[in-house]
Amino acid sequence: MKAMKPIPKLRFTAPETLIATWFGCGLLRPAPGSWGSLGAMPFGIIILVLGGPVILAVMAALLFPVGIWATKQVLKASGEDTDPQVIVVDEVVGMWIALLPALANPVHLVLAFILFRVFDALKPWPVSFFDQKVPGAYGVMLDDVAAGIMAALCLIGVRYVGF
Repeated sequence: MKAMKPIPKLRFTAPETLIATWFGCGLLRPAPGSWGSLGAMPFGIIILVLGGPVILAVMAALLFPVGIWATKQVLKASGEDTDPQVIVVDEVVGMWIALLPALANPVHLVLAFILFRVFDALKPWPVSFFDQKVPGAYGVMLDDVAAGIMAALCLIGVRYVGF
């Protein structure tokens, strides 16, 4: 297990830190990405149930530029251009995208989580492209967007075959 590298200039009460860590989910160990994805689920499910997939897609699209901003601030504080494990707002956006075809079905919700985590962890192309070739906050965010899209497409396939 990789230890969390301390980020001395990070203020844990600052809005950018709260957003980037998704209210502290990114500080949990082990597997902060999984904690961030789990932290995204209740919000995503509530938005999906109350507003449907269109509103969830709008919310994911609105969170994306906010996530870019927050990620840039945390990257600046860390002095890195890579993806510090504390940043999990990217998982939130990706998870919400993965939830779009779930239709609040409990089996689909669990499958969306599992599929997203698998694509995020294994990083098949195009996830790996964004992870390795796109620097900074956009790379941090876009690899999870790609993983979310791939998970959503797989979930659509699962629904298509009647599961």
